[in-house]
Parts: sequence; structure tokens; C-alpha cells
Amino acid sequence: MARLLVVDDKDSIRTMLEMRLTADGHAVVQAENLASAEHALGDGEFDVVITDLRMGRGGDGLDVLRKVKERQPQTEVIVMTAFGSDEVRARALELGALCYLEKSPRLAAEVVPLVRRALEKRELAMRGNSLAEANQLLREQLEARTRLGEMVGRSTAMQGVFQLIEKVAAARTTVLITGESGVGKELVARAVHARSPRGQGPFVPVNCGAIPEGLIESELFGHVKGAFTGAASDKRGLFQTAEGGTLFLDEIAELPTSLQVKLLRAIQDRRIRPVGATEDLEVDARIVAATNRDLPAEVRAGRFREDLYYRLNVVQIRVPPLRERRADILPLADHFLRRFGAEHQRPSLRLSREARRRLDEYDFPGNVRELENLIERAVALSSGDEVTLDALPAPLRGAPALTPDGPLPPGFSMEAHLAAIERQLIDRALSEARGVKKDAAAKLGLTFRQFRHRLKKLSGEAETADEAGDDGDESAP
Repeated sequence: MARLLVVDDKDSIRTMLEMRLTADGHAVVQAENLASAEHALGDGEFDVVITDLRMGRGGDGLDVLRKVKERQPQTEVIVMTAFGSDEVRARALELGALCYLEKSPRLAAEVVPLVRRALEKRELAMRGNSLAEANQLLREQLEARTRLGEMVGRSTAMQGVFQLIEKVAAARTTVLITGESGVGKELVARAVHARSPRGQGPFVPVNCGAIPEGLIESELFGHVKGAFTGAASDKRGLFQTAEGGTLFLDEIAELPTSLQVKLLRAIQDRRIRPVGATEDLEVDARIVAATNRDLPAEVRAGRFREDLYYRLNVVQIRVPPLRERRADILPLADHFLRRFGAEHQRPSLRLSREARRRLDEYDFPGNVRELENLIERAVALSSGDEVTLDALPAPLRGAPALTPDGPLPPGFSMEAHLAAIERQLIDRALSEARGVKKDAAAKLGLTFRQFRHRLKKLSGEAETADEAGDDGDESAP
């Protein structure tokens, strides 16, 4: 019999899970918030903790997860929520959660097998001999040297970025992060914030290119009631929201020229004036900006103020593209494989030797974001415990290009070519559907049964009799 802790601010959820898990032979303790969870952890050891992500005042599920790992590192944690995001999901897994479960009408039934898997993993860990423990400790020590927050970097270039982050974090100085799209500029900004004295304050990101020009001043500085049509009440701006923390201005080169001088004044004087107001307000927010453009060239072209550029560029952190730090490709691929494997409840997934070779040779024009999406898609397409070359997009598989008017290449196979096209379309549909096979089938104009048949055919699997008789109305497994 295992000892479980269920943490949720809703009595109905706690009671439902306790009844179902007790019926499965476990002893269950309930906690309604972080404080009561801490009290329970102090009273005894638990085998598994199941915690809601969003709760009332006094902490959330990530705080519970941290406390469990601090006090009882061997205890497995399952995080559940009705409101999830990729960022929070990734954070939970990085902090040591076994998996991340979305609440549904089948929550109680879905928790039971996860608890059993958690107990099996815990038992294996507890039975590990001293050599296995020493090897694990060594792996953790080596990995710690190649990580900073959620960033992974073994290369000399990224180690330099990590060192610069550590140096600049403690100061209040403005930081400018540069680099191509997809290199992870926001992760750098978050690392600077987390390691600064403001780390407990808010981190407020804003994409300057995603807000219409007519609204961005109000978004940044706020407005007073009646400032313009539709301003029915006072509104705090993002500078005020980031009070005591960090304001991250992504794509700063997209900021309209008319707003650049006001931003410059806000940075220099630490004062803002909301739209329609007659008096300034003091603000205390550290500014970290980022861009994928050449700002000196933008200054020369008259599209970016020179004085603002120098004010932002007190310390510049350039994040190199992935092709310039090839030593990071496979560690990043393994990192994403662990994350998505855990999300899909397939923690034993690994990359085949040929898949690793092709990944290591590819230039990744989309940088880390492209690699992340590629691994997520590969996990969705793979069967078994190994991600093979077939699960990778055509450019990485080395499929020969076929021009409309050119001759057929030597050794051309129409079946292989059509299969490659079909695989690319399935890849794209799964990517757009975020791995949900039923939605991907709809995007391709197929029934779920037709989609599954094609997917299994491409992966070399045979359909079972039950699958062959499926009418296609069920959601993807």
C-alpha cells in the first residue's frame, strides 16, 4: 500500500481522487493549499504527490512541487490542471514532475495508471545500487554544467553567454539581447531576471511588434479614464505591472518612432506619464530588450533613435544561432525528447543512431525553435521506444528533390517519393494540430480511421483487428 498526498483547493476533486485511489489500495491524505501540503509533508513521507496547478492564495502547484523535491526528493509528483500552457508544462517537468495531466471527466481513471507508473519508477530508484547512484550523480553534475535555467548549452559560445548572464544579472543595468529568430532570446531574459535581486518580482514580456501602433502607448504606460473613446476606466500600463521586476521588450526594433523618445525618457528618468494624464508616475522596472534586427543599421536608416540604442545597449548579450554551436544540437535534442516523452507518458524514448547523425549534420535555419518543434513532431509520429529517421522531416532524411521539368534521378522510386510527400503532409498537419491526431486527420480531409491507417503504413506497423473496425469517431489515443 502506497501513501499518497492529493493537493487541490476544490473539495470535490480531492474527495473524488481519494475515493478512487483508496479503492486501488492506497492510503490518501488531502491538502487544500500549499500551507496544508507543507504540514502534511512534515508529518511523514509520501510515495506520490498529486497536485493541482492553480489554487487560491498562498502558492500554486509549482510551489508544491518545489517543496516536495526539497523535502522528499524521491517522491514522485503528478501535476494536474484545467488551464495549461506549453511554458508551464515545460517548467513543471524541468522542476522534476513525473508528468503533467490535464483535468477532464476521466481524471480519476487517468490518475490511477499514472500513480502505478510513479510507484514503479520510485521502486526501481530505491533499489538502485551504489554504482547506479554514483553514475546518476555524475550525469547530474555534468548536466548542471551545461544548463542555465531552461537553457541547454555545452558549446564554448553558450558557456560564454551563461557567464555573461551571471555577471550582468546582479546589476540594474539595461540589457540588449540580440540574435536570430528562434535562438531563445526570451529564455536569456528570464535567466537574467531569475538571477537578479528582482527574481521574486514579476517578469512581464511584451512583443512590440504584436501590438497595434495605436494601442502600444496605452499598453506600455497605461491611460486614465476618458483619455480616448472606450477608455471607461483607468488602466495600469506594463511598466507599472513590472514594478519591482523586469519588463522584457521583445522585438524592440518594431517600436514606432513616435514611442521611442517616450521609452527613452522612461528608462532615463524612471518616470512615465499615462495617456491622458497630467502628472508623471515613478516606476521601478528593469528593462531587458531583444531584437533579431541589426540595430546599428536601423539607426543609420533613420528607423531607430541612436540615443535609445545606446541607452538599451549598455550590456549586449548575443545568442549565437544553432549552426554556430553545433555541440549543443544533440544535448538540446535529448532535452526536448525527455520533455515531450514525459508529456506523452513515454519516458524511455531515445533517438536512433542514424537520427542523431542527421540531426547533428543539419543547419537548423529556424534555430532552437525549429529543433524543438521537430522533436515534438517526431515523438508524435514515433512508435516503440526509438525515434528513427522515418519520424524526421524530409530534409533531414536526405530525400532527393524532384523538379517538375527535370529528369528522374537515378534510383528514383515513385512509391518512395509519394510516401515522402504523404509523410510531409502528415508532419505538417500534426504540427499544426499540436500532435492531436484527430485534428490532424480533419486538416487533411481524412477520417480518423483513414489517418491512422496511413500513419501506421508509413511507420511499418500493422493494424489490429480492433483498429481496422474502428469507425473513426474516437479521439486520438
